[in-house]
Amino acid sequence: MAIHEETLKRWRLLLGGDQADGTGVALDPTEAQIDKALSALYDFEIRGKFEYSPERAGGSGASQPNVARWLGDIRTYFPASVVQVMQQDALQKPELQKKLLFEPEILEQATPDVHLVATLMELGKLIPSKTRDTARRVVQKVVDELLEKLAQNTIQSITGALNRGVRNRRPRLSEMDWPSTIRKNLKYYQPTYQTIIPEELVGFGRKTRRSLKDVVLCLDQSGSMGSSVVYSGIFGSVMASIPAIKTQMIVFDTEVVDLTEDLRDPVDLLFGVQLGGGTDINRALGYCQQVIQKPNDTILVLITDLYEGGNLAQMRLRVQEIVASGVQLICLLALNDEGAPYYDHGNAKFLGDLGIPVFACTPDMFPEVMAAAINKQDLKQWAGDREIALKG
Repeated sequence: MAIHEETLKRWRLLLGGDQADGTGVALDPTEAQIDKALSALYDFEIRGKFEYSPERAGGSGASQPNVARWLGDIRTYFPASVVQVMQQDALQKPELQKKLLFEPEILEQATPDVHLVATLMELGKLIPSKTRDTARRVVQKVVDELLEKLAQNTIQSITGALNRGVRNRRPRLSEMDWPSTIRKNLKYYQPTYQTIIPEELVGFGRKTRRSLKDVVLCLDQSGSMGSSVVYSGIFGSVMASIPAIKTQMIVFDTEVVDLTEDLRDPVDLLFGVQLGGGTDINRALGYCQQVIQKPNDTILVLITDLYEGGNLAQMRLRVQEIVASGVQLICLLALNDEGAPYYDHGNAKFLGDLGIPVFACTPDMFPEVMAAAINKQDLKQWAGDREIALKG
């Protein structure tokens, strides 16, 4: 009976009450507040305005305190993952977006996440000066959290892949590749001593001042790529800190902007991005052709949904030229955790037929993608082994 009542209450919260309610169940005070927090957002279109106040009935107080109270309450009543979804939904409504982002006191109370940063980038210069410092602090907090989560694994994966490319047969102790040395010397196992006496030592290559790989991140900054832009900026900044890699960051819509100099500060980099506008992949690839100096040692990561607004025939020709030059080209349809992306299936098939791996990538998988590319693994096989769906 308790399970049945709980199910009815969930339906009651989903339906929203009033004429839509056919459950006949009553809500306790906490459930009533949850219902009110949901209604304030999802009944927005019905009322035509945002209404939320501490009382159960619709309040008539000022809108800004109502929004502030709502932000606090959804954090109280819902888990963080749901708060992010509700906040993202609120940002899709122009009236709420203005209240959330254009008043520093309200923005301070928002939950910082990738979607909020993407929205701030999309608004760009429209953000009033009184809110800019607060917006920067929000972006800084998200950047710091992502760096803490992603930087170490990225550096380890990439430097490990680079080191494996230059073997050292007379390593010092600090240069020893112990797993490879053990595998190489298993045949020398001594049962009496229960140990291996190595005949051959394997070490990582010594560091070099010359970059071993060039990486060009070519990033679509059209509005649909918001969260991918945030993650790409973080990864670009991390890779730029690795001396053995020369990293360049190119962003584009109908124009092309080189943000390589901003890789030292990911916050500045993200504020240098202007989300929105059209897409000219052809123009972006043309710029990449100009900056690539070592084709055989260059990995070009094209992050786009492949919807071309420029010269399609010329774009496809440039892709063929880049591949023929020896550049290792990877196309990521998305770099985020948001599920299946929207993309141009015809262009994805064209790239796939050229042997270019085309797939969506989650942030936690990106370091592995780069490590596999550095080691020149078959990325199509790599993706298949991990049950990553290739497109095209």
